[in-house]
Amino acid sequence: MAAVALPTFFFIIFLCHSLCSSSDFESLKHFVGYVKGDHGLLPVKRYLHRYGYLDTLDLNNDKFDGELESAIITYQLNYHLDTTGILDSDTLSKMMVPRCGVPDIIKGSNTMKRGTKTFNNSLYSFFFRDRFVKWNTTNLMYVFIDDFPSEGMDFIEQAFVIWSNKTPFIFSEIDYDYEYHGDIRIGFFRGDHGDGYPFDGPGGTLAHAFSPGDGRIHFDADEAWTNGASPHMHDMVSVSVHEIGHVLGLGHSSIKDAIMYPTIGENQIKRNLHPDDLAGINALYGS
Repeated sequence: MAAVALPTFFFIIFLCHSLCSSSDFESLKHFVGYVKGDHGLLPVKRYLHRYGYLDTLDLNNDKFDGELESAIITYQLNYHLDTTGILDSDTLSKMMVPRCGVPDIIKGSNTMKRGTKTFNNSLYSFFFRDRFVKWNTTNLMYVFIDDFPSEGMDFIEQAFVIWSNKTPFIFSEIDYDYEYHGDIRIGFFRGDHGDGYPFDGPGGTLAHAFSPGDGRIHFDADEAWTNGASPHMHDMVSVSVHEIGHVLGLGHSSIKDAIMYPTIGENQIKRNLHPDDLAGINALYGS
């Protein structure tokens, strides 16, 4: 599908993509070939901590130690890379691909392992140690907040249709109300926006979402968004389908063709629900 004409809001974001400083993701390319015992690895440790591979981050320790080696091996296993335990070009190239901001490992639970195991609830549930593991209804209300652009609303509505066509869920838009905020709240934000998961400017983290019962979906306002495949831009429908999966209760998948796979590059469309995605919904809510 060709990119649609963009409103002023999206055009400004596209200019920012060219003029703003590069994401920290880009700095990772300088670490090719680093091995255990090397120093200066704080950016790599920061990345792996952000996405759940390191439990703690010591800003005074930039050494390639055993803990970092173990985290790299887990990352390589999750993304079906050679488990070298070193920062080879394939590993760093994968780390540099834009992605969802939801960690791959949450509270020590690695949901990406499920691609090689029998389908079950514990491998699909997103925040399964929290109070909410799934919605108690399949009729969900969503609301756009903070002057969300109308063109962006259309893109996200397309994503809701993709889920409703293949699952029991029915999604209905409501107007924002201070007394009732709906089940799912969708907005654009930039930088540190108060939820503990700051955005990082163009590239890097594209969006993130929260568990059932919370229902927030946040998009990085500094990204270049479009509808369809377009160079140097991100298909908002594809990213929205992924984030909706999170608010329904799904964690990340290690299956590359699955919607819940964590990364998606520029100029890429990924809108078709994979059997792994649907198996996850069935595991949580029943067929």
